[in-house]
Amino acid sequence: MISVTRLNGKNFVVNSELIEIVESTPDTVITLITGKKIIVLESIDEIVEKTVKYRKKISLLPNIEKIQRNEV
Repeated sequence: MISVTRLNGKNFVVNSELIEIVESTPDTVITLITGKKIIVLESIDEIVEKTVKYRKKISLLPNIEKIQRNEV
């Protein structure tokens, strides 16, 4: 789950596993695999960063330090 902000300033969380597309139109629009679209204040880069951080936290992405030490 990643925390994002609606245009009205309210924070909420999105299951990043359900994100299909993130685009800038110029607002950032997250499209879920269900077809639902969510407009948020965060940039595309911020959404990607939060998603990568979340996936590392739950071990869906290997830790880069472990890769560099050949521990994966």
